[in-house]
Amino acid sequence: MARDSTLDVSVGIIAAVLVSAAAYQASAVFAPLALALFIIAIVWPLQSWLQARMPGLLALAITMTATVAACLFFASLVVWGFGRVGRSLIADSARYQALYDSAIAWLDGHGISVAGLWSEHFNVGWLLRWASQVTGRVNTTLSFWLIALVYVILGLMEVEDLRRRIEAAASKETARVVLAATAATAHKIRKYMEVRTQMSLATGVLVGAFAWAAGLQFALEWGVIAFALNYIPFIGPFVATLFPTLLAMAQFATWQAVIGVFVCLNIIQFVVGSYIEPRVSGVALAMSPLVVLFAVFFWTFLWGLFGAFIGVPIALAILTFCSYWPSSRWVSDLFGGPMDPRPLEKSAS
Repeated sequence: MARDSTLDVSVGIIAAVLVSAAAYQASAVFAPLALALFIIAIVWPLQSWLQARMPGLLALAITMTATVAACLFFASLVVWGFGRVGRSLIADSARYQALYDSAIAWLDGHGISVAGLWSEHFNVGWLLRWASQVTGRVNTTLSFWLIALVYVILGLMEVEDLRRRIEAAASKETARVVLAATAATAHKIRKYMEVRTQMSLATGVLVGAFAWAAGLQFALEWGVIAFALNYIPFIGPFVATLFPTLLAMAQFATWQAVIGVFVCLNIIQFVVGSYIEPRVSGVALAMSPLVVLFAVFFWTFLWGLFGAFIGVPIALAILTFCSYWPSSRWVSDLFGGPMDPRPLEKSAS
């Protein structure tokens, strides 16, 4: 039995490596497909409710219209917020360069020689060029979204057919487990997005209110940016605190004010993300922080910015499916939510 368990783990690791390599090499195919499955999991209750009351094609048209409208609204908020702040940063680039040069001079004066090396290869102009490249790459994602929406349309049309095919092709027990795991995964993804949206709204409101109270420019824009970036765990909140701090460096005259802005913004992110969100999400969505961090960086490496957004839902789906199979349930128990202590208490008694 031990040898069989070791073999199963070895085969699982090899399969995970091969799947990861395929996801990296064929990202243009698998990334839109992953996004489409994610969207289908979210909008299927609406599609199911509509098609029970009207023709299927009309229900599909309404669902897709609502989906595209929601995506466009969210994208417009992000572009508006980043656009206004970005123009301000570019307009004040000379001031940021002066601040950077003075910081380099201060570091050199205190014997930190690496500052001189940085000054040769890094400056505000390089940072602005990098930011413009990122913006340009964001603008080229139109084809990515079009492919994903085509997948969504086809997927929504075949959900019921796929259910019947699984029931016909697999054994009764296997079909039951697969369909139950799929339904549980979709439910958890919807719950994840619901909680994430609530926490993003709370973060955006608190950040915007703090920026307004502190007299920081673009308070409304910072709230919108914090709301949008909070959908990306770890990376998003860090960026949402870094950019306002950079603006505070140019706006305020004292370094104490800059540190105060940075500290207060991080306190807001910590309280919402580490204290309020776990209590709202509950045990059903609980995952090891190590798994969340690994998922974010791993899928960012594979698929870039989109991977940072979709990484946690993918990890949530994997853990959910593992929990429905006895041979892989240990993975869910090890990296998922906290265990129920009651079975342990019964066995001890």
